Parts: sequence; structure tokens; C-alpha cells
Amino acid sequence: MTVRVRDGLREEVLRANLAIPQVGLATLTWGNVSGVDREAGVFVIKPSGVPYEDLALDDLVTVRLSDGAVVDGDLRPSTDTETHRCLYRAFPSIGGVTHTHSTHAVAFAQARRDIPVLGTTHADTFNGPIPVTRDLTPEECAKDYEYNTGVVIVDLLGEEDQKAVEVPAALVANHGPFTWGATARKSLEQAIICEAVADIALHTLSLSPAAPPPAHLLDRHYTRKHGPDAYYGNPDIPTARPGGEKSLEQR
Repeated sequence: MTVRVRDGLREEVLRANLAIPQVGLATLTWGNVSGVDREAGVFVIKPSGVPYEDLALDDLVTVRLSDGAVVDGDLRPSTDTETHRCLYRAFPSIGGVTHTHSTHAVAFAQARRDIPVLGTTHADTFNGPIPVTRDLTPEECAKDYEYNTGVVIVDLLGEEDQKAVEVPAALVANHGPFTWGATARKSLEQAIICEAVADIALHTLSLSPAAPPPAHLLDRHYTRKHGPDAYYGNPDIPTARPGGEKSLEQR
């Protein structure tokens, strides 16, 4: 039986997935975006292994949040579907999830190092380092691997929804970044920023392995864009988004 999702969700998820290679976050089919409809109890995600240039609206797969069952779609969902489902179930604030294998963020994940806060570019979006998870155990890899990939992210954040809001990204050790946001499009934006600050951090650390900026400067940059006293931007002026769209907040 086909499950009806809220208007515009499938189109948003499609556009976000198509933007992954356009913004340089994917090689071949290495990446996926999903968006959730909590009222319907489902999320929509990219199918497994379909090249971006061939991806169409009818290819998207709808998955039930409660048990991971496919409720709409003829193709297999992304192999990372269970990780997305775990994150949605753990953090009520999440409306979209993006996973990529972008080069610089993966380098930190493979080194099992947090992406450190080295300047205001990072602090504008993330209120702290982008953390790396613990290693999965052999048992976690052998059974329910993809769901356990989500579990180690939840373990890292301590099931704190506010923490997931303030640092909307994590690196899975030896794997790569997962990012999230209020919408599928916002989660992709966080993936773009995550890769950019990973790239900047690697360059910075190569020049100066000990380069900590003052904490008060970082705090100032985060709070001027987030929280009750934020003053960055103009809400009536459209801001460019992946795919050339306005943010939902500015519509």
C-alpha cells in the first residue's frame, strides 16, 4: 500500500540527492540523503546504487520509522537506511540526514580524529568539534551493522537532542561523516560545511599543529548565528542553497 507523505518531501529529497555530486561531495554513488515525515511515521531515501544522473522521483523509497519496512518503492533503499532510521528515532529534532564519503571528512574519520574547532568558519555552524565515534565491535559489525552505525553516533552524543542541534554532524570511525538538520536540504548544507571545515582544518594543522583560537571568539561566532540572540543575516532576503533554492525559513 502506498503511503502518502507530506507535500514536497519527495521532491526535496530528490533535489538534495541530485545536489550531492554537483557540490563535489560524491564519487560514483557514494552518498545519500533522506527526509522524514514524522506524522506519517516514515522517511524517504535514495535507492541503493542508483547513479545520480539516472535518479528520478519514482526511484525514491519510503521506509517505516518503527521497523524499517519498505512501504513504497520498487527498489532497495540505500544500504545506510538503518543508520538514518536510528538517528531519526533517537533525535526528534532531525528532519533530514545526509551521508557522504567526502575526501577530507573521511580522512579525519579514518584517522579516528575529531575535526577540531580552529577558527570562526567552523564555529559559525558547529558549537564544538565534529566528533568521531568509537570503533564498532566485531559483534556490531557482524549483525545489524548499519543500525549499529547509528547506535555509535547516538552513544557519542548521549541521546541529547540539544547536542545534536548544536553539533549536527558526526564522523563514524574509519567510515565517514553523517550530518543532519531540520530538513533534508539543511542536512545536505551541513555536509557541505563539514567537508569545507575538514579541508580547512587539514591545511591549518599542516602549517601549525598547535593552533587553538581563543574560546570567546568561537563562542561569539556561534551565538551570532544561533540561539535567541542571533543577529546574522536578513530573514527577508533569500539565501542561496544547494540546488539554487531558498531556505524554508526564508520562504
